[in-house]
Amino acid sequence: MSNETIDDISGGINAIGGSAGRIVTQQVELVTLAIESVAQLFTPVLKTAADIVTGTINGVNQVFEGASSAIEQKK
Repeated sequence: MSNETIDDISGGINAIGGSAGRIVTQQVELVTLAIESVAQLFTPVLKTAADIVTGTINGVNQVFEGASSAIEQKK
């Protein structure tokens, strides 16, 4: 009888340990998916921001080149 009780307790402990392991694994997977989702969200935003900055710098550069050319022509 006591062996059955010990087996039942061991089985219960093993079941709890297995459940806890699955819960931890699911939490890690959930955090990983959340990080990947955020990264996928920000990738196009950052690319667009980089394109805007690059375009702005190119525009400013063209303005300076135009002003420089106009000043050189007056000399």
